[in-house]
Amino acid sequence: MAVNRIESAPKQEEAPAPTAAEQAAPAPASGGFKAWLPLIVTIVAMPVIAFAVTQFVLLPQLKKGLGLASVSAIPVKAKESKPGAELKRESVPMNKLLVNVAGTMGARYLLVSLAVSGSDQDFKSKVAAHDPQLRDFACGVLATKTIADLEKPGARNMIRSELMSGFNNILGNSLVQEIYMTEFAIQ
Repeated sequence: MAVNRIESAPKQEEAPAPTAAEQAAPAPASGGFKAWLPLIVTIVAMPVIAFAVTQFVLLPQLKKGLGLASVSAIPVKAKESKPGAELKRESVPMNKLLVNVAGTMGARYLLVSLAVSGSDQDFKSKVAAHDPQLRDFACGVLATKTIADLEKPGARNMIRSELMSGFNNILGNSLVQEIYMTEFAIQ
């Protein structure tokens, strides 16, 4: 009976001893190319992602927020309506906008005359219909400027961009393409 017990006990298998070639081979190095792969992919992918986000997300939102028309949208519309004709840009004057300069307690004033330009077919009639709102907005923007603001380099361009954005919000559809300041006097 003792013999039966020995036979029924499970046998343990022994692993074969490593050969001389397996003992001489060095262990695989940790690191190498596989360790650097995430860094390399990140360095290559980040500029591409930044460019794509700037071109397709940020710039369109900035243009929309500022009320700027895309350059390709207006000529395509005009070419569809008249194949051989160029767009005729119309200009509407807004003369003698007179406002007090901010921070001078009414002692100084700013006199500005504008020419608002656009190439829509009904541009003049739309500007004429909204003339009081446009003048009120322009006077409101100009009245917030201090002497220091008006004397800065590029002050006219900043005022021009603020006015263009506001005018396009009032008129809708990015009708105003350019604003020319024909008079700009601080007294």
